[in-house]
Amino acid sequence: MVSDRDIYFFDLQGFLHLRGALSGNEVAALNDGIDAIPPLESGQWHGSIQAHDYGTNDGLNLQQIYEAGEPFEALIDHPSWYERVRHFVGGEGTFDCYHGPVFIDEAFATLRGPGEAIGVHNGGHLGLMRCQFRVLHGRFHCGQINILIALSDIHEGDGPTMLIPGSHKSNFAHPDYDDFVMAPGRSVDGMEGAIELFMDAGDALLFVDAISHGSAKRTNPAMRRTIVYRYGPSWGSYRHAYRPSPELLARLAPQRRKIVQPVDPVEPPH
Repeated sequence: MVSDRDIYFFDLQGFLHLRGALSGNEVAALNDGIDAIPPLESGQWHGSIQAHDYGTNDGLNLQQIYEAGEPFEALIDHPSWYERVRHFVGGEGTFDCYHGPVFIDEAFATLRGPGEAIGVHNGGHLGLMRCQFRVLHGRFHCGQINILIALSDIHEGDGPTMLIPGSHKSNFAHPDYDDFVMAPGRSVDGMEGAIELFMDAGDALLFVDAISHGSAKRTNPAMRRTIVYRYGPSWGSYRHAYRPSPELLARLAPQRRKIVQPVDPVEPPH
């Protein structure tokens, strides 16, 4: 059940901080799963998981992380956020939802060490359909809702996520947007109006992708670990060229399978 409080503050701010979304055991299992993946360079594969980066000193992304085993599969429709995601993506009872409730178009873990960060990106002023925030006749129609999960504590100096509350509704670019926009060596540190979101391991951030967001630069030693699952309407397509593996599809329960592949391919007989 999505509460009136969730609806009000998501509409107002563009994000919700879901404290204690995962248990300690869930966090430990996810960390163990990442530990089981050998060190990779960008472009290298481990099974169905590929290392990837944006070339901006933003750390390493492990794409298709839901392929890493059951603890990651459980995040697909996790009860701490799944009903909220469905509510804010919207489309219930319309063609938006014809093939299934929602769709994960990208799923990855991010490993970010000292000196690494990601600059600001997105904002309501861009008007991107894929990332849009929209409310019509009291119903949400959001193009993309992100769930960012902390697998380690992310406090001062740990490179926390930063965002500008309310910027999902902005009609104009931030006056300093170009100085902080995603590029090599950039972070959101010092951007007027941006706040740091400190998280404990197991917390999750739910936010509309239209909000202006990025991160602070990590200054502490060790590694910041997060997982991001990106949900949109079921008629959307994958952000990258990755596709769920046949092995994953075969072992997923029907609801989870629909979320990672809303439409099964129709092929002629061979």
